[in-house]
Amino acid sequence: MRAFVFLVRLVAAQFFLLSGAQVAAAKDLLVVQVAPLSGPQGVTGRAIGAGARLYFDHVNATGGINGAKLRFVSRDDGQNPETTVHLVRESLEREAPVAFIGSVGTNNVEALVRDGALARSGTPLVGAVSGASSVTGKPSIFIVKAGYRAEISRLFQQLGQVGQKRVGLVFQKDALGDDVLAGAEAEAGKWGIELVARAGYERNTTQVEGAVESMLKANPASIFLGATTLAAVEFVRQYRERGGIATIYGLSIIDSKVLLDKLGPEVARGFAFSQVVPPESKSVLPLVREYAKLKGQGKHADLGARSMEGFIAAKVLVAALRKGAASGAEAGKAVAAIRKLDLGGYSLDFSASDRTGSTYVDFAMLGRGGQVVQ
Repeated sequence: MRAFVFLVRLVAAQFFLLSGAQVAAAKDLLVVQVAPLSGPQGVTGRAIGAGARLYFDHVNATGGINGAKLRFVSRDDGQNPETTVHLVRESLEREAPVAFIGSVGTNNVEALVRDGALARSGTPLVGAVSGASSVTGKPSIFIVKAGYRAEISRLFQQLGQVGQKRVGLVFQKDALGDDVLAGAEAEAGKWGIELVARAGYERNTTQVEGAVESMLKANPASIFLGATTLAAVEFVRQYRERGGIATIYGLSIIDSKVLLDKLGPEVARGFAFSQVVPPESKSVLPLVREYAKLKGQGKHADLGARSMEGFIAAKVLVAALRKGAASGAEAGKAVAAIRKLDLGGYSLDFSASDRTGSTYVDFAMLGRGGQVVQ
């Protein structure tokens, strides 16, 4: 009899232990990245995801969020807007994630806005990788850096002040390029800039031969690349090989580390670029020191110059989740309520519906030996 009672108690204990484990598992907070992990923009999607994972792993290793663990998954959309929408809708219906993070591309984010599934669910997309005015302030879309218009305004102001007023514009033929063109044309007159040439290349390709030809013919003093990383790499390579001498400025979405690695320090030397999140070299900031410390604790193959953006997005989301949000709708409200959030020398505020969460814009250049010069 005693043996039977013991057996019953043992089975009951195992049942409650199993139930407890299932409850604990149910508390996991799922965060999903839908972004290009392959193709020309795969380098950006992987870098953004690696930055987010770096911080999420740290949070999990130090107790999680209110006892819950973060579960982070990345899914490849190949930068196809239809695939982006499909994967986001599928995740919302089957998994009910607490948030999405780091989707890449203006066209892709615009497609999510048009589809409306995110807005209907209230689930936030934090750190959408676009600075276009067409997606700024849209429901459930939270951008953790300055917009493209802010980058262009600051660059044209500087070019006007130093007398480099003949500018060529290279842009991707899509919503990204449309926003860059509109911003450049709106800002040029303010600073006495003359846009002497405009040349586009096909989206999601590196077919920049026509743009190179146009810039060589126009011979501007400066060229602004409203381009993605691998297209920018190919443009700089071909333009320099053919004797182009203009100063080349890149939009912040171009991964300067990838450009340097692929071109080498001699060809890449003199490439200037805007920075809308603090670079790793700015170690005076607590945010940068935290990033460097976590990065140094292990091997993270996909971490790159763009990874800080993913790291920042992850910190923003965690700050919102620590308010007690346990669903997509609750997380969306918590992110939208963020005001003057200091992440360690880099602040975010989502109170203004007509702009992104930050206005930080700085510039740097690749110097001798690939050194970044501020």
